Amino acid sequence: MLKINVICIGKIKEKYFTDAIAEYAKRLTVFCRFNIIELAEERIKSNTPNTALIDEVLSAEGRRILQKTSPSDYVIALCIEGKLMSSEELAGVLDSAAVSGKSKVDFIIGGSYGLSTDVKKRADLRLSMSRMTFPHQMARVILSEQIYRAFEISSGGKYHK
Repeated sequence: MLKINVICIGKIKEKYFTDAIAEYAKRLTVFCRFNIIELAEERIKSNTPNTALIDEVLSAEGRRILQKTSPSDYVIALCIEGKLMSSEELAGVLDSAAVSGKSKVDFIIGGSYGLSTDVKKRADLRLSMSRMTFPHQMARVILSEQIYRAFEISSGGKYHK
């Protein structure tokens, strides 16, 4: 069974977001082993961060993110410059990963400053959820729903209309 990890920076505090993610995680048990891995957000030591401080944060978060992946994983980095896809195309990506022998797919959601260059370079796919900007907490809910939808599409389920 395919393992899906959502590796993300920061914790969700709002119950309505955690409840929504838990609902999709429950639904996904039929299709995959679904796991959320939350990593601590790096703190910036200044109220007015400059580029060097932001790069330092991105680098530290990136190292911790990459430690949670392995070379055999299929890695999908969520970033604004990524590819826009339909739900059907995402289903195809997950199907292709499984057929090609990948046992684990890692979706990566960065912190408030995004993802490091190293994480983006490691990614097998850079994915953009939208041209709009979403809070990271909401991105996790939307991503969880889209992963569930992708499995429903692939299985011919009635959820996706």
